Amino acid sequence: MIKRSRLFGNKTRVTFCLPRESPVGVVSVVGDFNDWEPGRHELKARRNGERTVTVSLDPGRYRFRYLASDGVWLDDEHADAIDHDGSRLDVS
Repeated sequence: MIKRSRLFGNKTRVTFCLPRESPVGVVSVVGDFNDWEPGRHELKARRNGERTVTVSLDPGRYRFRYLASDGVWLDDEHADAIDHDGSRLDVS
């Protein structure tokens, strides 16, 4: 799931969320907003079992995927679009 909330100025707070059934181990959201760098935006476990990470983004179109520690790539079914390049997020 992806949650968006506007911040002051033109930034948007984007929270990436994976359900508790997601892969075991470390999972990062990687994309063109963080140079596809694993570990930079690692999802943290919450009390309800979900894992989340929040990123502030400028308006634009972003590509991203989730990368689990065992090398498994995941797309987000709640993304604005999914294609051969992965998930897409549009931030206005």
